[in-house]
Amino acid sequence: MEIKAVGKFLRVPPDKARIMARTVIGAPVESAINSLSLSPNKTSYLILKVLKSAVANAAENFKIDEVDDLVVYRIFVDRGPMLKRFKPCAHGRAKPILKRLCHITVVVKNRE
Repeated sequence: MEIKAVGKFLRVPPDKARIMARTVIGAPVESAINSLSLSPNKTSYLILKVLKSAVANAAENFKIDEVDDLVVYRIFVDRGPMLKRFKPCAHGRAKPILKRLCHITVVVKNRE
């Protein structure tokens, strides 16, 4: 049974989020939570929040009490909209600054 949680419009670039997401795919939930909580990246904090939400969904909606049986099955990091800002520069010009957002989906599954 696959249980998922989605975090939308998170203020981190999707490329940076994918790097951290690859480290925990296929790991048991307990070890994934431990490794993400010890990492200093902002990305790991956001993935950790979504992972804890998926575990809470498993406990509340599907009555799965054993967190030890859950494995991080998939993590999708999709592009979100970009916030477009402009920075003034020389000769009256302006350079665009693109602040990227992403959507993170975490899918956990029972160990078989």
